[in-house]
Amino acid sequence: MRTFWSGGGLEKDKNSLHTFLTRFWEVQAPEFPAERETERSQASAKFDDSWKAAAYWPRHDVRATAIVRRENICPMRRLLKLPTLKASTRTLHLHLSPRPPTTSQEVLLLQDDDAYALYTIGAGHRRYGRATSFSNLTGQFKGSSSYPPYMDGIPEEYYSGNGSHTVPPTQRRANATFVLLARNSDLEGVIKSLKQNEDRFNKKYQYPYTFLNEEPFSQEFKSRITELTDAPVTFGLIPHDDWFQPDWIDEEKARAEREKMVKNQVIYGGSVPYRNMCRFNSGFFFRHELLQNYKYYWRIEPDVTFFCDIDYDPFLIMEDQKKVYGFTVSLYEYEATIPTLWDTVKEFIHDNPDLVEPGNAMNFISDDGGNTYNRCHFWSNFEIGDLDFWRSEPYMKFFEFLDSKGGFYYERWGDAPVHSIGAALFAKKEQIHFFNDIGYRHNPFQHCPQGEAHKKGKCWCNPRDNFDYEWYSCLSRYDKMF
Repeated sequence: MRTFWSGGGLEKDKNSLHTFLTRFWEVQAPEFPAERETERSQASAKFDDSWKAAAYWPRHDVRATAIVRRENICPMRRLLKLPTLKASTRTLHLHLSPRPPTTSQEVLLLQDDDAYALYTIGAGHRRYGRATSFSNLTGQFKGSSSYPPYMDGIPEEYYSGNGSHTVPPTQRRANATFVLLARNSDLEGVIKSLKQNEDRFNKKYQYPYTFLNEEPFSQEFKSRITELTDAPVTFGLIPHDDWFQPDWIDEEKARAEREKMVKNQVIYGGSVPYRNMCRFNSGFFFRHELLQNYKYYWRIEPDVTFFCDIDYDPFLIMEDQKKVYGFTVSLYEYEATIPTLWDTVKEFIHDNPDLVEPGNAMNFISDDGGNTYNRCHFWSNFEIGDLDFWRSEPYMKFFEFLDSKGGFYYERWGDAPVHSIGAALFAKKEQIHFFNDIGYRHNPFQHCPQGEAHKKGKCWCNPRDNFDYEWYSCLSRYDKMF
């Protein structure tokens, strides 16, 4: 369920919805001009290639009926956040009705032959609603019929079938591994995450696990982990120079900046180990010897939650669709942790314009063509990615340049903005994928699949508890790129 803000009631947006209907649908309604009669006739004649739809505002006594052509269903799905509609669907009904006690609240009910979804238009999230009001959305679609690729859903041929507990041994597999960066003290949290991943996905697919630590794993850690899975497990030690603060960092300067962050109550502001972790994940994990023979990875952290059954192989989606980065949550970075990061990025772009990918995702991370950073990033505690992308010349040069500035220690640059900016600059926007059907939580935020995806995945998260379009989420910026 998604919450929208009507911006003062439906009276304001009624005409702009009509504008949207007129632009994308063959409209049949008495309040529309008579010259559309010919289109109504044509639409009715092509009913097999269309959907019939109706909209109704009882408080305003406004009714509209429309024929939705199949080729126009994608922009409508983007507007209304619909799940993928079945090819057999022939009828789609839209109803807008009052919902007490707030006069500005309405309920949008979307129903096809087999299922329905409810969307509340209410006073819950005003900032997001202004961006998604009918008037703004109508303007957003003018001149474009594109939409984010994830809205097509996962092709049915990728599903293992009826939630069976085993995958045929002949089924194709990707060259991939799970990567878990953990300490011995993280054991209980790691067990929670790994057990859920096994039950929801890997018990069927048996992809290997790679554990990394800056100190040797204890025998207890190894024993308890290997008891949980039949998949191969390897445990690796991180090289000293890949983890610890480099000698060339001015420790006096770095300490002064840490103390300043602690005084200003910046999260992890005083932690050197946290900075070590961010630097390692930004530029070293994919170079570890245990990962050298792998192409893809799925990052898992302690104490995360997987809400849904995953009955297809995300690694094969990455491989077959040539994706390089996948995420479930996106949000804004704390500005106090990255005061000079974007200036450093712009310096690199200025010096290396040939490394920036045409058709990139700059519009996700900047609202003004790259002059400033809007602080959007993919939350990297969950990521499925192409290890060769991080090993590539553009990203390696980018990381080495950032590292040379010392911002991981003089400030608190995180691997999430570094990975996100790298992906946005050096990959095409279509190569960055939102795994909409993977329910996931890392406190305090979670992605809970909606509608048919929630049902198909047998998800146990509450659909109302979903961060996707909250005011601090950046998913709407990702959507708008397409």
